[in-house]
Amino acid sequence: MKIPKRIQPLVEEGLVDDVLRQLMSGKEASVYVVRCGDDIRCAKVYKDVDKRSFKQAVQYQEGRKVRNSRRARAMEKGSKFGRDQQEEAWQNAEVDALYKLAAAGVRVPEPYGCFSGVLLMELVTDSDGVVAPRLNDVVFSKEDAIRDHASMIEYAKLMLCAGLIHGDLSEFNVLVDDKGPVIIDLPQAVDAAANNNAVWMFARDVNNMTNYYSQFAPELANTQYAKEMWALFEAGELTPESVLTGEFAESEHIADVDSVLEEINAAREEEQERLQRIVDANSEEI
Repeated sequence: MKIPKRIQPLVEEGLVDDVLRQLMSGKEASVYVVRCGDDIRCAKVYKDVDKRSFKQAVQYQEGRKVRNSRRARAMEKGSKFGRDQQEEAWQNAEVDALYKLAAAGVRVPEPYGCFSGVLLMELVTDSDGVVAPRLNDVVFSKEDAIRDHASMIEYAKLMLCAGLIHGDLSEFNVLVDDKGPVIIDLPQAVDAAANNNAVWMFARDVNNMTNYYSQFAPELANTQYAKEMWALFEAGELTPESVLTGEFAESEHIADVDSVLEEINAAREEEQERLQRIVDANSEEI
């Protein structure tokens, strides 16, 4: 096929030899099957920020660290340079997550680098070389659903131990090859410890997987893996070796809302008194 404009620089640099076909077009990127020497890989071309339909990007980026102080200031101010840097950070987040999760034992496509907004990575196929289907296109037996659900719960645990949450995990961004599920699409990966939305994003990811597989194995619907894992994570007790049961006992302790509100009001009054003392002190100096 005709080489897309965004992939042309990679062809000129010798990173890509040919573009074979378009594989898919999603809310944040288009993916092409490309030939790199003797290897068949895929090239994920990120769409420009004004053409992406992915919502609430800021919500996902909360807590991400930017080492370069100049870049961080520019990103906060929203200048053109800052916006460019924000976009580059969005794209590089997926590469960083892929390397980090692969090292943690999570099955993800092998990345080969991000060049000018194009991510080169492994093309996930079955043993015959056919592109692996998405999870939503696969019909399972009860036994296979239970097995693959267990794999996804294990990957969710390993991701959380590595400090990351997928943030948008569903049956549409998991591939299934001969060895089981492979997680894809990670530009919105969330910092589990630094993002205020982490807990509900993690619960949504895990529950999406449970809801899908429970179509084929109804007994999975009653499991509580998200709550179990998050409780262990918050307590600092979650490790890659943690054995999960899928059970979670809700706390029967009833929060004393009135006492909490009293403490908040007391703290507010104390702060107001402190500020008034500063004002009074400054007035006396004058």
